[in-house]
Amino acid sequence: MAADPQRERLFSWLVPVLVTLFAGVLRFWNLGHPRAIVFDETYYVKDSWSQWVLGFPAKWPPEGADALFLGGDTNAFETAGSFVVHPPLGRFFIGLGMALFGPDSSTGWRFAVAVFGTATVLLVYLVAKTLTRSVVFAGIASGLLAIDGLSIVLSRVALLDGILTFFLLLGFWFVLLDRRRHVARLAAFAAAREASGHDPAWGPVFWNRPWLLAAGAALGAATAVKWSGLYVLAAFGVWVVVTDALARRRAGVGIWPADAAFRQGPVSFLLLVPVAAVVYLVSWTSWLTTDGGWDRQSVDNAPAQGFWSWVPLGLQNLWKYHQDIYGFHVGLTTPHSYQSPAWQWPLLIRPTSMYWNQGDAGVEAVSSIPNPLIWWAAVAAVVFLAARFAMTLEWRYAAVLIGVAATYVPWLLYPERTIFQFYTVAIMPFLVLALTFALREIAGRADAAPARRAAGQNSVIVFLVIVTLVSAFWYPVWTGMTVPYEFWRIHNWLPTWI
Repeated sequence: MAADPQRERLFSWLVPVLVTLFAGVLRFWNLGHPRAIVFDETYYVKDSWSQWVLGFPAKWPPEGADALFLGGDTNAFETAGSFVVHPPLGRFFIGLGMALFGPDSSTGWRFAVAVFGTATVLLVYLVAKTLTRSVVFAGIASGLLAIDGLSIVLSRVALLDGILTFFLLLGFWFVLLDRRRHVARLAAFAAAREASGHDPAWGPVFWNRPWLLAAGAALGAATAVKWSGLYVLAAFGVWVVVTDALARRRAGVGIWPADAAFRQGPVSFLLLVPVAAVVYLVSWTSWLTTDGGWDRQSVDNAPAQGFWSWVPLGLQNLWKYHQDIYGFHVGLTTPHSYQSPAWQWPLLIRPTSMYWNQGDAGVEAVSSIPNPLIWWAAVAAVVFLAARFAMTLEWRYAAVLIGVAATYVPWLLYPERTIFQFYTVAIMPFLVLALTFALREIAGRADAAPARRAAGQNSVIVFLVIVTLVSAFWYPVWTGMTVPYEFWRIHNWLPTWI
């Protein structure tokens, strides 16, 4: 029986709309609760508001600043700049939400992260659809992210990591779109080569790659939220060159490695990296156009000499500020009860408790733990995908694995640094893509025996139902709902989760 094209088109629109709306409900429902400054909101909320008002993050009173802010004294900041260790873009979006709803509104200071968190679910759908052209595959991947606890919590707490995740995934999607267009153009070149009977040593060099420019802008924005975006920019940049080289080999280019590395490679670099640098620099505009920011005038009395003397003082000050930020990041070893080195992350040993309050009515908790079944299954799926890639060299598997590696492996380089499990929210989109690929293998391919395919599909359905029920079980302790103490206790499956 032939498929109905009109029904397929309706289905392709309906699935992402419904999944995104559902994700939005989970993230926006009772967003202002708890009306408290949760975990590192103590930094980002106040810094975002002073940056919105002054153009730069300012110092706050050393004692009782959170109480003053919650009590409505939202302008208790000083005029002196505060040493803040992340770029301004994420704080700009948080500040925008506060400007819309009022700085004393807990909904306002979480509004932006909820928007970005919901949009990330839609992005996962678009990425998965681009990878496979399957609405079902894309619906499962985005649905898994929609109900995952880590993604929900980081969409409901005013931290930077949810915003970072959106821009990283947006850059990944643009890289995939660029690859699709670029490979098609090289395939057309190969067809023309075969028709002419000519075997060229060199292939064409393409400057017209708008999706690569867009990827640079998105990854520049990610870096303007947190510096960890640089690792992803570098990883995807290498992947762009490697995939171009392989496409040139398939197109029959004689000297394809050199062609990709020394002809198209520099062009790709110029399309990707400078626009990222410009976006990053533009994010510092308010700091550069005001005088009160931290280090804003640190070198005014001792400007650079010689070759660098032409650099404006504002940019020299910004460079000095970046040196200070780098020194902070590499030397951060302050002990914290919820710190978790990166080697522990796959095992889910120490998730971060964002908020906990016990009263007469019960317990209110906000734990940024992922849905445990989704997490552990996804970690296993990454191993499976790596093995499958070794056997098949499937480029889609490579793309997802590079996303996982770029967002995880760099953290292994800093075993002594104070870091937290919730940083893995940036890895989650790639993990659910890996898990969905594994579920598709379990479900069976279209040419599989009917009995095998039926058994596989039933297994996938059972898994999806179970993880959905687990998310429903965990949702109260992801969102700070008042629950009995014993209900909260039974969520601590490992002693290290308390």
